[in-house]
Amino acid sequence: QVQLVESGGGLVQAGGSLRLSCAASGRTFSRYAMGWFRQAPGKEREFVATISGSGGSIYYTESVKGRFTISRDNAKNTGYLQMNSLKPEDTAVYYCTARPGGSSVRSYDYDYWGQGTQVTVSS
Repeated sequence: QVQLVESGGGLVQAGGSLRLSCAASGRTFSRYAMGWFRQAPGKEREFVATISGSGGSIYYTESVKGRFTISRDNAKNTGYLQMNSLKPEDTAVYYCTARPGGSSVRSYDYDYWGQGTQVTVSS
């Protein structure tokens, strides 16, 4: 069982930056791939980024490549999503996820979800 708690969301102007954190419970954090998804009002939840347990494999959705960076610190049981050059279309609730084994871009592959953190980018 893994529990995930996100933090770091907030209101930022376009072009600004935020760093989301995802604190995970459990002693085997490194065995879990992590992902970040987001859901904007009236839209379906969409994949943002994923990182393997070792951190050696990373994938991003096209719209955030070059702006967002996913990382993790297994010693601290924490994952991160650094978001730079934010745009109004990045406004959404961001969810941290985890699954045992390899990374996935599909939300239904993930077993554990955080409660979400709101990111609002003003123009």
